[in-house]
Amino acid sequence: MLQQQGGSGEAWPNASAEHHDGRCSNAVHESATAGPLSVIIVGGGIGGLSAAIALRRAGHNVIVLEQGTAEVQDGAPIHLQPNSNGIVRQLGLTPEFFGAKQVTRVTEYARNGSLLRSIDMVESNKKWQHSWQLVSFDNIQTELSRTAMRKQGQGQPVDIRYSSSVVSTDYENARATLSTGEIVQGDVLIGADGVFSVTRKALPGAADITPSFCGHSALHFVVSKKEALGDPATEKFVPKDGEIVTWLGDYARLVAYPCRSDELLEFVCIQLGEKQGNEIDDSNTKRRDNLMCMSDDLGDAFQALLAKANKRSATHWPLLDMAKLPTWTNRKLALLGEAAHTFHPHHEFGAGQAIEDAAAIAVVLPLGTASEEVEERLKLYETCRYRRAHRIQEYAQMAESHKGGNEAIHEFTDYHLCHDEFDSATKKFDEWKWAKNPKLYWRMPIAFGPTPGPRQALYTNQPQPARHSTFTTASIKFKTSRTFLQNLFPTSSFTFKDPGTIAYASLSQTTLDRMEWLGGSGYKHFGLYIHGVRYTKQDGTTIDGTYLPLLFENLTDPIISGRDELGFPKVYCAIDVRRRKDSYHVRTSWQEATFGKFNLDDLEASDPGTTAKPASDGSDYGTLTYKYIPAVGEPGKADVAYAVVVPHEETAKQMPSEVTRVWESKRPSFEFDDLTPTDLPTLHHIVSTLKRMRVYEYVSGKIVEGLGVPDVSSARRIE
Repeated sequence: MLQQQGGSGEAWPNASAEHHDGRCSNAVHESATAGPLSVIIVGGGIGGLSAAIALRRAGHNVIVLEQGTAEVQDGAPIHLQPNSNGIVRQLGLTPEFFGAKQVTRVTEYARNGSLLRSIDMVESNKKWQHSWQLVSFDNIQTELSRTAMRKQGQGQPVDIRYSSSVVSTDYENARATLSTGEIVQGDVLIGADGVFSVTRKALPGAADITPSFCGHSALHFVVSKKEALGDPATEKFVPKDGEIVTWLGDYARLVAYPCRSDELLEFVCIQLGEKQGNEIDDSNTKRRDNLMCMSDDLGDAFQALLAKANKRSATHWPLLDMAKLPTWTNRKLALLGEAAHTFHPHHEFGAGQAIEDAAAIAVVLPLGTASEEVEERLKLYETCRYRRAHRIQEYAQMAESHKGGNEAIHEFTDYHLCHDEFDSATKKFDEWKWAKNPKLYWRMPIAFGPTPGPRQALYTNQPQPARHSTFTTASIKFKTSRTFLQNLFPTSSFTFKDPGTIAYASLSQTTLDRMEWLGGSGYKHFGLYIHGVRYTKQDGTTIDGTYLPLLFENLTDPIISGRDELGFPKVYCAIDVRRRKDSYHVRTSWQEATFGKFNLDDLEASDPGTTAKPASDGSDYGTLTYKYIPAVGEPGKADVAYAVVVPHEETAKQMPSEVTRVWESKRPSFEFDDLTPTDLPTLHHIVSTLKRMRVYEYVSGKIVEGLGVPDVSSARRIE
């Protein structure tokens, strides 16, 4: 960029090749002005509480409306497999501390007691960051509640309101109406109210989709380990430590779980095909009278085991299926867990998928999310989760019907367990944000997203002009050989616009400071500018400007961004400036080998008002340069090669520079020493050329100080 001096047309490089303010908030990656959301979660089960904790940790205010009491009911054991175990730990829970036990073996027996298979899980667990664990339902439910409400920890404690039965919802305004008539208002409404969901009714296309009895039922009960071991008929039902044991009958299956204390054994019996009708309700009713009426398909030993069960804790429930919902969201409402996708309670997948839902919904609603953005974010949540949850649901149904061979099982196991929903949803969330702004600047390494730099701030990706950044530009304009300089033109499209063997060029060194995109620090650059250059396009039209064949800089960050985003010919060297009252000396070097000296002596203050503005007649339209990127594996071939222009007028509009002080030098001078190729192994070809540059006359020397540094976002490809 050039500033014109007076009426003589002398050109002076101004502040910078590039700059951007780059101030941004950290960590949240969202608007700094939007505060926490008010999130209403209907349902305080595993999915609802997991979401509450995740959203609390994100910084939001969370209310959970739970129709039940604080007393935790018994339920089927919960599988914390590698995919969900990791999420629970990221929520601040340590499963071992509330009774979780690692699964070390999975064994199956036929009805007659013959061994079908026994799989050692110790080795397979080693390939997972988090192992497969089992925990009792009441233990994890209690710990989730405690964690959500605990005063200590990240975010505000969750407000769990028990005995709060929701009878209707307003998805437009994120409101829930209780049976008492009270209306609870929020910014987001999450339906985590299980298979008999009230919130589901507000979804389009869900009116005719209701859970239905699938023909199977389940019985959950506990037995004294001592009693089971003391009876020869039932001792076979006692699993080893960490072992899940399944007995397969024709019409029933019995599963023993190692997730209770050493004194108790936990069982779930699945009856395939009901002999008697069961009323479908949502009360999870304990049916003690049905306990002894379960199928005798597993033989007398099973009946003996049932006889030892604690009948007060026995829970019997029908198993339900539900058609796939066309959508999980409606405006400010989203479903998660069983409300969105049902799993049979004995399956190992249901709780894990609800926990994954919770992680995803927290990812797409980080602190800083504006209320008006909620609808779009919830649709993104559905995009993150819909396909995966339903694929796992389909596999669970397939496994129950014994479809699919070992190959399909292994393929699904990898799909199911090789997953972290926090990471997966974060990737999708990032891609969604980037897709909304297709004009983001990308540079290698692209694996980490758009790169902050002079033209886009960290995380916010918004331009922030550097109005308060400072520049000090020291320039020497000199008369030299046109025939020498034209050898630096990259293609025949570049020529001098006027005939003759004399040309003008400038060496310009700029020091930038208070650069917000560099954390308030700065850097230096030193370039060669050739004046009076014309670029002729293929259609015959021309652009007149100042050609920049070389720009040294002393910091990697602007070098990379300038080369990649602007096509500027930047290379590294150390640039040292020594300034005194009446002198300004610059030394350029590489690895302590000094190759350039640039001197402005006998300085005298000058009127800043004499610094000319860029010419408006097109005689110096802008800075010309040439972008070139070599093709990988094909020496001599370019992936990219084209001319670039930075229009002065557009640059000045983007960020007007204010000149505050000017000094003129009576004795400007410079010299280059090419040393040896050993001294300058990567720069010798450049410096040796600069050394041959003849100086016919030092035209002038000047120092310009000021405020306001453009980010050069006006740079564009010429053709």
